[in-house]
Amino acid sequence: MPSHHARSAISTTLLHLILALIALSLVLPFVWMVLTSLKELEECGLESWLPFRFIWENYLAVFRIDNIQFGRWYWNSVFVAACVTFLQVLTCSLAAFSFSRLEWPGRDKVFLLYLGTMMLPGLVMMIPNYQIMIRLGLVDTYLGLIIPAAFSAFGTFLLRQFMMSIPKSLDEAALIDGASKWQLYWDVILPLTRPGLVTLAIFTFIGNYHSFFWPLVMLKSTHRYTLPIGLLFFDSSQGQQTNLMMAAITMSVLPMIVIFVVLQKRLVKGIQLGAVKG
Repeated sequence: MPSHHARSAISTTLLHLILALIALSLVLPFVWMVLTSLKELEECGLESWLPFRFIWENYLAVFRIDNIQFGRWYWNSVFVAACVTFLQVLTCSLAAFSFSRLEWPGRDKVFLLYLGTMMLPGLVMMIPNYQIMIRLGLVDTYLGLIIPAAFSAFGTFLLRQFMMSIPKSLDEAALIDGASKWQLYWDVILPLTRPGLVTLAIFTFIGNYHSFFWPLVMLKSTHRYTLPIGLLFFDSSQGQQTNLMMAAITMSVLPMIVIFVVLQKRLVKGIQLGAVKG
């Protein structure tokens, strides 16, 4: 009969093995994508994963195709995602401050109503949002991509949970010292909510960087396309350029991997604190 220590070691080993298999299954598609991006076009249909010869020039060829403005689309995606992230962090923190630190009639009921908008699928809201953008004359503009995404009920809920955990005594001390409501928000509450702000910023940037349906509906001009829309150009009348498409996708995904690896500790910490404080 194995001892308790031996049983614990076996269970730990099995758990690590299962986690390793899950991690491998998640990594394999990315490995296939990178290897395919280094192949000749004729090799993409073969069963072999490894290319006969590594064609690093595929990555440069992506920028040289006549009808593909990869650099421009790359910039568009980063610019739109950065603007949406900045505005959403600002608006959500202001709304969360109002819902958590200020007292006004009907505050909790309005918050529940606002929270209820999370139940509405994004595709359901697409037609009303598009009609609003038409009336405002923002179709086929960067503002048309940015403004509808600048507000988030989830972000407001996340930051409100952080702010609710901050002692009210800090508000009273700041107000006694002559601080205004804006100073209370900017100098006291916002710095203490930094883990939540970082978490929301990461989620928002990644979500908008890979946004597909809304840019597809809103944009008409090729030079304003974002990367997810621009990648469709690799499937042309001359056939699908699979190797160049994989190279383009690899370059588009790489910044998100770098951001996640660099900010992983802060992201996990923010999620854990939000769960505990909620």
